[in-house]
Amino acid sequence: MPRRVPLVLLIALLLSCMSFAKKKNKQELSNVVLNAQTVLVVIHPDAGEPVTNPSANRSARENVENALTKWGRFRLVMSPQTADLIIAVRKGHASGPTIKNSPADDRPVILQPTDGDVRIGVQRGSPPPLSSPGPGQNRGPHIQDEIGSSEDSFEVYLGGVEYPLDGAPVWRYIGKHALDAPAVAAVSQFQKAIDESEKQRQKKP
Repeated sequence: MPRRVPLVLLIALLLSCMSFAKKKNKQELSNVVLNAQTVLVVIHPDAGEPVTNPSANRSARENVENALTKWGRFRLVMSPQTADLIIAVRKGHASGPTIKNSPADDRPVILQPTDGDVRIGVQRGSPPPLSSPGPGQNRGPHIQDEIGSSEDSFEVYLGGVEYPLDGAPVWRYIGKHALDAPAVAAVSQFQKAIDESEKQRQKKP
């Protein structure tokens, strides 16, 4: 029994470090990310809409898109085939009943005002799935009990492949209210990560 106490403390310390690393991601981004020009923002397929706030993820997606537009580095697109990067967002919420595959997350037409401009887009047909469907997976809207995290999630994946969200994210930020406007901390942290990576790239011979 005495030997287990240090091991438990060590595991707790490692988990704490991993959580901190997720929030403050310092790794240098690849040239593929630094050279990217187009980005698609989606709601993570595993995200459920809280019954008490069925537009939570949709609002988070719009907040991220507006922040990216203000940043001006990337051009927003609607198709994964034309996206160099795909950003998957998920709003944090308490555990409880959620609506999975909510129709509220679909948007065949975009009419989104921005600073001094209006973004208009049209989705033609059903978009291709971003992750491979599991056997017997219910793709229709349904209510389920979900053990949710209270922290928002912002994950960046490489586009140009089939089922891009099946791969590992190239960058991730997790934090409380990280997708809330007007600050949208996740986008600010992503911008800092890109700026730092570009500085590191310039230092290399």
